[in-house]
Amino acid sequence: MNGKELSEALRSGRRVYGSCVTSTAPGWPSMIASTGVDMAFIDTEHTPIDRAQLSWICRTYTGLGVAPVVRVPQADPILACMVLDGGAAGVVAPYIENAEQVRQLRGAVKLRPLKGERLQNVLAGTEQLNEENAAYLGARAANCALIINIESVPAVNRLDEILAVPGLDGVLIGPHDLSISLDLPEEYTHPKFLEAVSTIIKKCRAANVGVGIHFFDDINQEIDWAKEGANLIMHSTDVFLCREILSTALAQIRRELGDAEKTLSTRQPSQEEII
Repeated sequence: MNGKELSEALRSGRRVYGSCVTSTAPGWPSMIASTGVDMAFIDTEHTPIDRAQLSWICRTYTGLGVAPVVRVPQADPILACMVLDGGAAGVVAPYIENAEQVRQLRGAVKLRPLKGERLQNVLAGTEQLNEENAAYLGARAANCALIINIESVPAVNRLDEILAVPGLDGVLIGPHDLSISLDLPEEYTHPKFLEAVSTIIKKCRAANVGVGIHFFDDINQEIDWAKEGANLIMHSTDVFLCREILSTALAQIRRELGDAEKTLSTRQPSQEEII
């Protein structure tokens, strides 16, 4: 899948499957590609991946037919341009809370390399591009997907105006931060949390914007949200999956060899804690 195919799938409602990738191990991209994912969600908000390293990673995933989508550290148009220049097929912008943030990101992702005063005029709707320039910029941006994180109460309250910004391809719900903003830390089965997620899913699909939740707690809940209309299936993170498989395997080996099992915390650490 490339950026154009990703954008089209998200908007049309077709399901896109992926996982969050934090490892920079050289063999990791081919391993991730072998799992059948459509996209790799590469996180630079919580991981110390430098720009040159990130570009190699993105171009490797692209060569393997997996769309590399990079979460930048903050909703900054300059950072968005940098990761796209490095080979990303799309950008995920964290903690979006208003439409103006999305408009500025639209300029970086969908209208690059237009910059400066003319870009601001186009974004504000006070100036229109001529047919030739609009076609040129559209062709350049065809392989660039724009996805935003919705992870707070203010963002949910302003979701209608956020979704009205042209060029937005997808919304990825951040469950941990959303639960904190709702005053329900990690209470992912609380009715208030579930209601917020359902509201986001319904509004996004009504606006023909792809939507999903980066979830790692209950696979059955992920399936239920997909049945509600979520079509961006962002399952877990490589570090979570490694912890889960390794701890389960070691526990079985200890049991069968008659060694005492270690008591592990039942609480799943957040991504920030692991990294």
